[in-house]
Amino acid sequence: MPHPIRAARTAQYLAVRALTVHGLAHPLTLALLAAASTAAARAWDRGHPVDALHTAPGQRARRAR
Repeated sequence: MPHPIRAARTAQYLAVRALTVHGLAHPLTLALLAAASTAAARAWDRGHPVDALHTAPGQRARRAR
């Protein structure tokens, strides 16, 4: 089983690609968005912080200091 953060990032990436290609209402996009949210919830339940999955630009700049 892949690392929870890696799984969540991959699921998010696939959902965004489907969204770009098919649009929001497409069944594949909706299924991948559900998978991405489930993967993120699993990572959270295992103690990984949400910002480890996707950080805002301001947060990344503060961490770099």
